[in-house]
Amino acid sequence: MKVNKIILRNIRNYVNLSLDFTQGINIFIGQNAQGKTNILESIYYGAMGRSHRTNVDGELIRWQQEDGSITILFSRMNIENSLIMKLSNNQKKEIISNHYAIKSRELIGLLNVVLFSPEDLMLIKGMPAMRRRFLDVEISQANPSYYQQLLKYNRIVSQRNNLLKKIRENKDKPDMLDAWDEQMAIAASKIVMKRQEAVKKLAMLANLMHRKITASKENLTLVYHKHEIIETGIENLIKEYKAKFLQHRQNDIWRGSTSIGPHKDDLILTVNGINLRTFGSQGQQRTGVLSLKLAELEFIKSETGEYPILLLDDVMSELDATRREHLLVFIKDRVQTIITATEEKYFPDWEFGKYFHVENGTIVE
Repeated sequence: MKVNKIILRNIRNYVNLSLDFTQGINIFIGQNAQGKTNILESIYYGAMGRSHRTNVDGELIRWQQEDGSITILFSRMNIENSLIMKLSNNQKKEIISNHYAIKSRELIGLLNVVLFSPEDLMLIKGMPAMRRRFLDVEISQANPSYYQQLLKYNRIVSQRNNLLKKIRENKDKPDMLDAWDEQMAIAASKIVMKRQEAVKKLAMLANLMHRKITASKENLTLVYHKHEIIETGIENLIKEYKAKFLQHRQNDIWRGSTSIGPHKDDLILTVNGINLRTFGSQGQQRTGVLSLKLAELEFIKSETGEYPILLLDDVMSELDATRREHLLVFIKDRVQTIITATEEKYFPDWEFGKYFHVENGTIVE
């Protein structure tokens, strides 16, 4: 998979930008707030239908402009594709894929990317929600049907929570939860089964990466942790979830929210048997994150048949020389990569990609 060109109109600090990419390494050098990350953000937006920097689409539109657009020309399995995202302060965004209008939920899986930003260094020591999102984004790109199932599950959770609040306020009866619990148990079990399958594959890949980076001194283990659930297999999971929903019903009514389900699960990482989040050093945690990101690339390739596009947003300064070298050696001649950095010193002296210099929204090769 390759991005060939992006065209930005009134996006962040770009009035009109047309930019061609090489199929290898593309490096954008410049100081902060000059427009480097806007390039990555636009590609990420085309892949995920949202920015990694804000939840408000309107913030991507250039200051004091009413609308803007992102056009991405890319190849998938050597077939040329186009994506156009039209953003407006007054209207709902419009997405056009190969000249046909599509909905946001149909976007996932068309253009696959892996983003590695400084915030991802919190992936291991951060909250469980970060690790769940990591899994969900990864699986959704490799398997768009999972994304549809995830949307369905989240809708059920939201509707069940609304009903819990009504019951708490004596506006509905507790037995109304029975039908929702049935639906939710089925949806939850499907999500868990797919996550467990993905983690099993990801764990093998991540450990291979981790052993290379640590010269075989450390083994990285990934385990999917189900919150208060011990069963395996779809039928057993459905039964246990239904029993747990009933067991926690009164507490859920009092709280007005659902306390059991995949939205409470976590991904546990250990190095040589030691919990990485709790007892790992900062260096071990960063190596763990790097191993996860490199494994994510291999996972998506194994599921889709080709590598996704790698977006590295100002992480070179956050990694030490050894980790930078492992990362750069891995991506060279393997994955189309778009990198932002403040200085060229983070890159090797040998011929390495295509350099762009960015200053105040102007890009010079």
